[in-house]
Amino acid sequence: MTSSAALPARTDVAIVGAGPTGLALAVTLAEAGVDFVLLDRQAEGTNTSRAAVVHARTLEVLDELDPSGALAGELTGRGLPVSRFRLRDGARPLASIRFDGLPTAHPYALMVPQYETEAVLLGRLRALGRDVHRPYEVGAVTQDADGVTLTTTTGESLRAGYTVGADGMHSRVREAAGIGFTGERYEESFVLADVAMEWAPGPGEVSLTFGAAGLVVVAPLPGGRYRIVATVDEAPATPSLAFVQTLLDERAPGRATVTSLVWSSRFRVHHRVADRYRAGRLLLAGDAAHVHSPAGGQGMNTGIQDGHALGRALARALAEGSADALDGYEARRRPVALRVVALTHRMTRVATLRAPALRAVRNTVLPLLSRIPALRDRLAAELAELPYR
Repeated sequence: MTSSAALPARTDVAIVGAGPTGLALAVTLAEAGVDFVLLDRQAEGTNTSRAAVVHARTLEVLDELDPSGALAGELTGRGLPVSRFRLRDGARPLASIRFDGLPTAHPYALMVPQYETEAVLLGRLRALGRDVHRPYEVGAVTQDADGVTLTTTTGESLRAGYTVGADGMHSRVREAAGIGFTGERYEESFVLADVAMEWAPGPGEVSLTFGAAGLVVVAPLPGGRYRIVATVDEAPATPSLAFVQTLLDERAPGRATVTSLVWSSRFRVHHRVADRYRAGRLLLAGDAAHVHSPAGGQGMNTGIQDGHALGRALARALAEGSADALDGYEARRRPVALRVVALTHRMTRVATLRAPALRAVRNTVLPLLSRIPALRDRLAAELAELPYR
């Protein structure tokens, strides 16, 4: 099968969206011998992306998809393992969160661009004899008692036993299912940029810097680059090198000299969770089911884990001829999303405090809490998503 192959008339599972969530689901189904069709509206994968970290639990999922360890090993070889997240207010250290003591075969945060994660998952899918159908944009989704009919914007039709929306925050599948998406939008805009720069803390840590003007995260990437994520009241649509340099000068004075801008963007962030993960034969995973602040870098990770869990549930449901296994998917994964959204929301609100009195309390309390091993280890495990096994 090639990516340009015509759509078949029927399949057991249709997956809408071939990002990391859809790819993880497809690989899981392929491993289980389930027939599926994976659709994506883009002609090819993007080479720029918001996600830049793969946490320990996600690497464990890759090991489950390929027990030889080759899948996680290939991705690790493309990335940069980092063992420490450090919190600061300006230049003042507040706390350090370490991953190298976690009870996992992958005691680190792997800094790697999302397109590399997608490439590794796609390579595994192709090794299993399957591929993505591109470009097919779904225009209509209609379910009945026996299945789901998908109609593309160019008139092709696909009949599926079940359909999964892995199609992002503005999910067509979620809309067709009539599932609410409860939550709000953050007032601040977020700047995202990949740069080459001289950075005083160096590439051995991810730095989360608080300040009166907002949060800035600096994370190392392979090839000597850095990923910058920052809250800004109103950012330009495409932040320039000068804008990024000024932002760093204000929030991390004297610590950064940007030498080149690889790419940049501005985006708005919501914190929302779908009211349900299933409506009949329609199911949700990834950003179609939950979106939240990029603090902690957990969005793509939670989505990949959704895809793997849903793939196993669908395989059981189809093998048993009963949909009961699908009820367990929502029961297991929706509480995880609620927990991740709550954690990242608290992190974002604490990081973006403006009132001097509240910032002073934060800057006093965080160093004290970080000296308590049980609390420090618990936060590291939460970021790594190890409690969600």
